[in-house]
Amino acid sequence: MTGNDRQAFLVGATPSAPGFLALNAELLPDAAAPHPRQSVLDRMDRRLIDTCRLDFPIREEPFAEIASRLHCEASEVLRRFIVLMRRGVVSRLGPVLVPGRVGASTLAAMTVPEARLEWVVEWVNRYRAVDRICEREHELNLWFVITAPNAGELYDVLADIRSRTGLDVLDLRLERLYDIDLEHPLRRPPPYGRHLAARDPYPRGRVRRLDAPDLRLAEAVRDGLALTARPYGVVADQIGLSETQVMERLRRLRGEGVIAHGGVVLCHHKSGYPANAMVALDVPRARVDLVGERLARVTPEIRIYRRTRRPPVWPYNLCCTLHGRDRAEVTGQVDALLPAEAGDLRRTVLFGRRRLRGHGAPYAPIHPVPGGPVPVRIGGAGARTAAGGNPSLRFSPTHPS
Repeated sequence: MTGNDRQAFLVGATPSAPGFLALNAELLPDAAAPHPRQSVLDRMDRRLIDTCRLDFPIREEPFAEIASRLHCEASEVLRRFIVLMRRGVVSRLGPVLVPGRVGASTLAAMTVPEARLEWVVEWVNRYRAVDRICEREHELNLWFVITAPNAGELYDVLADIRSRTGLDVLDLRLERLYDIDLEHPLRRPPPYGRHLAARDPYPRGRVRRLDAPDLRLAEAVRDGLALTARPYGVVADQIGLSETQVMERLRRLRGEGVIAHGGVVLCHHKSGYPANAMVALDVPRARVDLVGERLARVTPEIRIYRRTRRPPVWPYNLCCTLHGRDRAEVTGQVDALLPAEAGDLRRTVLFGRRRLRGHGAPYAPIHPVPGGPVPVRIGGAGARTAAGGNPSLRFSPTHPS
C-alpha cells in the first residue's frame, strides 16, 4: 500500500468489484437459526483469551510472558493466536484507545432505502475512518463508527458521505464514556445480571493531544500487533523509535487513561455470542450521569456511552450494546438490565441484523482521495462539494433509483 493510499479517505476495493460484499459482510443469525457455540474453542484457547483480553504484557517478548502464566511454550501461544485470527475468532491483538480521549469520534446512523442499501454499504465500507459497520432492525438501519484525528476532519468525512450518497447521516457525537470492556470471559457463562465488584468508569477528561511520535504509534497499532516474538520491535521499526521507547510510550498512555485495553479483541459472533442489540435510553439531563455510572458499576461488561441527541429523529442520549448466544438471551438481558436503573425511561432496542467489517480507527491525518473529483451523477442533481468547498471531495456516484 502506498503512502497516498494510506492517507486517502477511502480504502480497499471499488464497490463494483465482484464479491466485495461477500468478503466484507457476514450475516448475524436470528433467534431461529443455528449459531456457533463456544465448543469451537478448546479449554486452552479460552484460558489464553481470558489471560490476555485485559492485560496484554508490554514487554520485549510478550508472548513468552503469556506462556509463563499458562505454563506452556511461547511458540504454542503464537500458534494458537495465528489459528484464532485465521478463523476470525480474534480480530486484532493490541492496544485499544479510549474513544473521545484522542481525536474525535462519533456514532453515525443512516436511513437507507432497501433498494439502495448494498450500494451505500459498499461506499461506506471504503472509508478509512469508518469502523464497526452494522445493519440494525430500525428505521435507522445502517450504523457505523467514525474516528478522525480532530473534529474538523470528522466533519469532512460526514459531509463527504452525505454528498456521495445523497442521504442524511445522523451524527451522534460521543459526550462521555462510562465504561468499556470489549470481551466476555469465555470460561464461564456471560455474567449479565450478576453483580460484580464495582469499579470506577473511565474518568471524564479533556481530549488528549498526542505529540507526533504518539500519533505515529497510535496509527501503527490501530490494526493490531504483529504475531511475532517481539511485536513492539516491529512497531518501533515502522515509526522510527526504539523498542524501549515504544513500550515506555504505551505504558504512559495506559497510565493516563488513553489506552483502555491492551489485549484481545474478539469477534463476538464467532466466539459464542452471535446475537447483539443496542439499547438506547431517553434520560433527563439531570439523571443521565447517575444512570450511566450506576449501570457501569453494576454491569461492567457493557459498553455505555452518553451521546448527543438528535430530536425528533433520535431523542435518546444513553446507549449500550448487549451480546448473547441468541436473540432470546439478549432480550432477557434487556429486561434484567433496565428495571434496576431505568425502568421508567423511554427506550428503544435495535437488534443487529448484519455485521460488516470495518477498519481500525485512524489517528494520523486523513486526506481526500488524490486525483480530484469522481465524475458520476447523484439522481440528476449533479456533482456536490463537501464542507469548505474542497474540490478533491467533489463527486457524484451513480446509485440505483
